[in-house]
Amino acid sequence: MNAAQTKIAVVTGAGSGIGRSVALALAEAGWSVTLAGRRAEALEQTAAAAGEAAGERLLCLPTDVTVVGEVDTLFTGVRERFGRVDLLFNNAGTFGPAGVPLEDLSPEAWREVVEVNLTGSFLCAQAAFRQMKEQDPRGGRIINNGSISAHAPRPNSVAYTATKHAMTGLTKSLSLDGRPHRIACGQIDIGNAATEMTARMQKGILQADGRLAVEPVMDPSDVARTVLHMAELPLEANVQFATVMATTMPYIGRG
Repeated sequence: MNAAQTKIAVVTGAGSGIGRSVALALAEAGWSVTLAGRRAEALEQTAAAAGEAAGERLLCLPTDVTVVGEVDTLFTGVRERFGRVDLLFNNAGTFGPAGVPLEDLSPEAWREVVEVNLTGSFLCAQAAFRQMKEQDPRGGRIINNGSISAHAPRPNSVAYTATKHAMTGLTKSLSLDGRPHRIACGQIDIGNAATEMTARMQKGILQADGRLAVEPVMDPSDVARTVLHMAELPLEANVQFATVMATTMPYIGRG
Protein backbone atom coordinates (compact mmCIF):
# COMPACT_ATOMS: atom_id res chain seq x y z
CA MET A 1 0.00 0.00 0.00
CA ASN A 2 1.30 3.44 -0.94
CA ALA A 3 1.29 5.52 2.25
CA ALA A 4 1.97 8.63 0.18
CA GLN A 5 -1.43 8.23 -1.48
CA THR A 6 -3.48 6.85 1.41
CA LYS A 7 -3.88 8.53 4.78
CA ILE A 8 -3.60 6.25 7.81
CA ALA A 9 -5.89 6.62 10.83
CA VAL A 10 -6.19 4.94 14.22
CA VAL A 11 -9.61 5.10 15.89
CA THR A 12 -9.98 3.93 19.48
CA GLY A 13 -13.36 2.82 20.78
CA ALA A 14 -14.15 1.87 17.18
CA GLY A 15 -16.51 -0.96 18.04
CA SER A 16 -19.60 1.17 18.61
CA GLY A 17 -21.13 4.62 18.77
CA ILE A 18 -19.11 7.64 17.70
CA GLY A 19 -15.97 5.59 17.13
CA ARG A 20 -17.77 3.35 14.67
CA SER A 21 -19.35 6.29 12.85
CA VAL A 22 -16.02 8.10 12.54
CA ALA A 23 -14.19 4.97 11.38
CA LEU A 24 -16.81 4.37 8.69
CA ALA A 25 -16.67 8.00 7.52
CA LEU A 26 -12.89 7.87 7.24
CA ALA A 27 -13.01 4.56 5.36
CA GLU A 28 -15.63 5.90 2.96
CA ALA A 29 -13.39 8.92 2.32
CA GLY A 30 -10.53 6.62 1.30
CA TRP A 31 -8.52 6.47 4.52
CA SER A 32 -6.90 3.29 5.79
CA VAL A 33 -8.26 2.79 9.29
CA THR A 34 -7.07 0.72 12.22
CA LEU A 35 -9.99 -0.14 14.48
CA ALA A 36 -9.01 -0.40 18.15
CA GLY A 37 -11.19 -1.43 21.08
CA ARG A 38 -11.58 -4.06 23.77
CA ARG A 39 -14.14 -6.24 21.94
CA ALA A 40 -12.82 -8.05 18.87
CA GLU A 41 -16.32 -9.02 17.71
CA ALA A 42 -17.50 -5.40 17.79
CA LEU A 43 -14.49 -4.28 15.76
CA GLU A 44 -15.23 -6.93 13.16
CA GLN A 45 -18.82 -5.67 12.97
CA THR A 46 -17.55 -2.17 12.27
CA ALA A 47 -15.26 -3.52 9.56
CA ALA A 48 -18.15 -5.46 8.03
CA ALA A 49 -20.28 -2.31 8.00
CA ALA A 50 -17.61 -0.59 5.90
CA GLY A 51 -18.23 -3.14 3.15
CA GLU A 52 -15.93 -5.08 0.87
CA ALA A 53 -14.77 -1.93 -0.88
CA ALA A 54 -12.73 -0.96 2.20
CA GLY A 55 -10.98 -4.35 2.01
CA GLU A 56 -7.34 -4.27 3.04
CA ARG A 57 -7.61 -0.65 4.14
CA LEU A 58 -9.13 -1.80 7.45
CA LEU A 59 -7.25 -3.46 10.30
CA CYS A 60 -8.87 -4.68 13.54
CA LEU A 61 -6.57 -4.73 16.59
CA PRO A 62 -8.27 -5.49 19.93
CA THR A 63 -6.72 -3.13 22.47
CA ASP A 64 -7.23 -2.08 26.07
CA VAL A 65 -6.02 1.53 25.97
CA THR A 66 -5.27 1.49 29.70
CA VAL A 67 -2.53 -1.13 29.26
CA VAL A 68 0.83 0.21 28.10
CA GLY A 69 1.89 -3.02 26.40
CA GLU A 70 -1.35 -3.27 24.42
CA VAL A 71 -1.07 0.34 23.25
CA ASP A 72 2.52 -0.32 22.14
CA THR A 73 1.35 -3.42 20.29
CA LEU A 74 -1.40 -1.41 18.61
CA PHE A 75 0.94 1.19 17.16
CA THR A 76 3.55 -1.40 16.23
CA GLY A 77 0.84 -3.25 14.32
CA VAL A 78 -0.23 -0.10 12.52
CA ARG A 79 3.35 0.73 11.55
CA GLU A 80 4.00 -2.80 10.30
CA ARG A 81 0.80 -2.87 8.22
CA PHE A 82 0.62 0.68 6.90
CA GLY A 83 4.03 2.24 7.54
CA ARG A 84 2.89 5.41 9.30
CA VAL A 85 0.15 7.15 11.31
CA ASP A 86 -1.47 10.33 9.99
CA LEU A 87 -4.37 10.54 12.45
CA LEU A 88 -5.26 9.34 15.92
CA PHE A 89 -8.89 9.80 16.96
CA ASN A 90 -8.68 9.42 20.74
CA ASN A 91 -12.25 8.30 21.33
CA ALA A 92 -12.32 5.40 23.82
CA GLY A 93 -14.16 6.42 26.96
CA THR A 94 -16.63 5.50 29.68
CA PHE A 95 -19.14 7.48 31.73
CA GLY A 96 -18.79 5.24 34.78
CA PRO A 97 -21.66 4.35 37.12
CA ALA A 98 -24.73 6.32 36.10
CA GLY A 99 -26.45 8.57 38.59
CA VAL A 100 -24.23 7.80 41.58
CA PRO A 101 -23.96 10.72 44.05
CA LEU A 102 -20.44 11.98 44.65
CA GLU A 103 -20.35 10.74 48.23
CA ASP A 104 -21.23 7.20 47.12
CA LEU A 105 -18.78 6.90 44.21
CA SER A 106 -16.22 4.23 45.02
CA PRO A 107 -12.50 4.88 44.57
CA GLU A 108 -12.43 1.91 42.22
CA ALA A 109 -15.12 3.43 39.98
CA TRP A 110 -13.30 6.77 39.99
CA ARG A 111 -10.02 5.14 38.99
CA GLU A 112 -11.66 3.16 36.18
CA VAL A 113 -13.06 6.30 34.57
CA VAL A 114 -9.75 8.15 34.96
CA GLU A 115 -7.80 5.21 33.53
CA VAL A 116 -9.95 4.85 30.42
CA ASN A 117 -10.79 8.46 29.64
CA LEU A 118 -7.57 10.22 30.62
CA THR A 119 -4.71 7.75 31.01
CA GLY A 120 -5.80 5.76 27.96
CA SER A 121 -5.94 8.92 25.86
CA PHE A 122 -2.50 9.95 27.10
CA LEU A 123 -0.95 6.56 26.34
CA CYS A 124 -2.36 6.51 22.81
CA ALA A 125 -1.34 10.11 22.19
CA GLN A 126 2.16 9.39 23.47
CA ALA A 127 2.56 6.39 21.17
CA ALA A 128 1.19 8.33 18.19
CA PHE A 129 3.44 11.29 19.01
CA ARG A 130 6.53 9.09 18.97
CA GLN A 131 5.56 7.59 15.62
CA MET A 132 4.65 10.92 14.04
CA LYS A 133 7.97 12.47 15.06
CA GLU A 134 9.98 9.65 13.49
CA GLN A 135 8.11 8.98 10.25
CA ASP A 136 8.88 10.48 6.87
CA PRO A 137 7.21 12.76 6.01
CA ARG A 138 7.09 13.83 9.62
CA GLY A 139 3.95 14.89 11.45
CA GLY A 140 0.31 13.99 11.86
CA ARG A 141 -2.84 14.93 13.72
CA ILE A 142 -4.45 13.91 17.00
CA ILE A 143 -8.14 14.60 17.62
CA ASN A 144 -9.36 14.08 21.18
CA ASN A 145 -12.98 13.31 21.97
CA GLY A 146 -13.89 15.76 24.70
CA SER A 147 -17.51 16.40 25.68
CA ILE A 148 -19.97 19.10 26.57
CA SER A 149 -18.92 18.00 30.06
CA ALA A 150 -15.50 19.50 29.35
CA HIS A 151 -17.34 22.81 29.88
CA ALA A 152 -20.39 22.17 32.07
CA PRO A 153 -21.09 19.16 34.33
CA ARG A 154 -24.17 17.06 34.69
CA PRO A 155 -25.41 16.17 38.17
CA ASN A 156 -23.67 13.12 39.66
CA SER A 157 -20.92 12.98 37.04
CA VAL A 158 -17.80 13.96 38.96
CA ALA A 159 -15.42 11.37 37.48
CA TYR A 160 -16.54 11.83 33.88
CA THR A 161 -16.58 15.63 34.15
CA ALA A 162 -13.15 15.75 35.79
CA THR A 163 -11.59 13.61 33.07
CA LYS A 164 -13.18 15.63 30.27
CA HIS A 165 -11.92 18.89 31.77
CA ALA A 166 -8.51 17.22 31.96
CA MET A 167 -8.83 16.19 28.32
CA THR A 168 -8.87 19.87 27.41
CA GLY A 169 -5.54 20.32 29.20
CA LEU A 170 -4.16 17.27 27.41
CA THR A 171 -5.27 18.72 24.07
CA LYS A 172 -3.61 22.06 24.75
CA SER A 173 -0.34 20.47 25.86
CA LEU A 174 -0.22 18.13 22.86
CA SER A 175 -0.94 21.03 20.54
CA LEU A 176 1.88 23.09 22.04
CA ASP A 177 4.43 20.26 22.25
CA GLY A 178 3.57 19.11 18.73
CA ARG A 179 4.38 22.41 17.02
CA PRO A 180 8.08 21.70 16.37
CA HIS A 181 7.23 18.29 14.86
CA ARG A 182 4.28 19.16 12.55
CA ILE A 183 1.88 17.41 14.93
CA ALA A 184 -1.49 19.17 15.20
CA CYS A 185 -3.94 18.42 18.00
CA GLY A 186 -7.56 19.45 18.32
CA GLN A 187 -10.60 18.47 20.36
CA ILE A 188 -14.22 17.82 19.47
CA ASP A 189 -16.76 18.38 22.24
CA ILE A 190 -19.89 16.37 21.56
CA GLY A 191 -23.36 16.79 23.02
CA ASN A 192 -25.94 14.02 22.88
CA ALA A 193 -25.03 11.93 19.85
CA ALA A 194 -27.48 9.03 19.71
CA THR A 195 -25.33 6.13 20.94
CA GLU A 196 -25.55 3.42 23.59
CA MET A 197 -23.95 5.80 26.08
CA THR A 198 -26.71 8.39 25.62
CA ALA A 199 -29.68 6.01 25.45
CA ARG A 200 -30.82 7.01 28.93
CA MET A 201 -31.16 10.64 27.83
CA GLN A 202 -34.04 9.62 25.59
CA LYS A 203 -35.86 8.10 28.59
CA GLY A 204 -35.34 10.95 31.04
CA ILE A 205 -32.18 12.14 32.77
CA LEU A 206 -31.57 14.21 35.89
CA GLN A 207 -31.26 17.95 35.31
CA ALA A 208 -29.48 20.56 37.43
CA ASP A 209 -32.79 21.73 38.94
CA GLY A 210 -33.71 18.23 40.07
CA ARG A 211 -36.17 17.44 37.27
CA LEU A 212 -36.04 14.39 35.05
CA ALA A 213 -36.23 15.39 31.41
CA VAL A 214 -35.91 13.74 28.01
CA GLU A 215 -33.09 15.38 26.05
CA PRO A 216 -32.80 15.72 22.26
CA VAL A 217 -30.09 13.75 20.47
CA MET A 218 -28.42 13.95 17.08
CA ASP A 219 -27.18 11.38 14.60
CA PRO A 220 -23.55 10.26 15.17
CA SER A 221 -22.90 10.76 11.45
CA ASP A 222 -23.08 14.52 12.11
CA VAL A 223 -20.15 14.11 14.48
CA ALA A 224 -18.30 11.91 11.99
CA ARG A 225 -18.54 14.54 9.25
CA THR A 226 -17.02 17.11 11.61
CA VAL A 227 -14.15 14.83 12.59
CA LEU A 228 -13.51 14.09 8.90
CA HIS A 229 -13.31 17.81 8.17
CA MET A 230 -10.82 18.30 11.02
CA ALA A 231 -8.80 15.28 9.89
CA GLU A 232 -8.48 16.34 6.26
CA LEU A 233 -7.18 19.84 6.88
CA PRO A 234 -3.54 20.39 5.90
CA LEU A 235 -1.20 20.31 8.89
CA GLU A 236 -0.74 24.04 8.48
CA ALA A 237 -4.34 24.47 9.69
CA ASN A 238 -6.03 23.14 12.81
CA VAL A 239 -9.47 23.16 14.40
CA GLN A 240 -8.34 23.63 17.99
CA PHE A 241 -11.76 23.14 19.58
CA ALA A 242 -15.11 22.32 18.01
CA THR A 243 -18.49 21.81 19.67
CA VAL A 244 -21.10 19.67 17.92
CA MET A 245 -24.37 19.16 19.74
CA ALA A 246 -28.05 18.48 19.39
CA THR A 247 -29.32 22.00 18.74
CA THR A 248 -31.82 22.22 21.61
CA MET A 249 -30.09 20.13 24.26
CA PRO A 250 -29.69 21.83 27.65
CA TYR A 251 -26.14 23.14 27.50
CA ILE A 252 -26.32 26.91 27.12
CA GLY A 253 -28.26 27.57 30.28
CA ARG A 254 -27.92 23.95 31.38
CA GLY A 255 -28.91 24.88 34.96
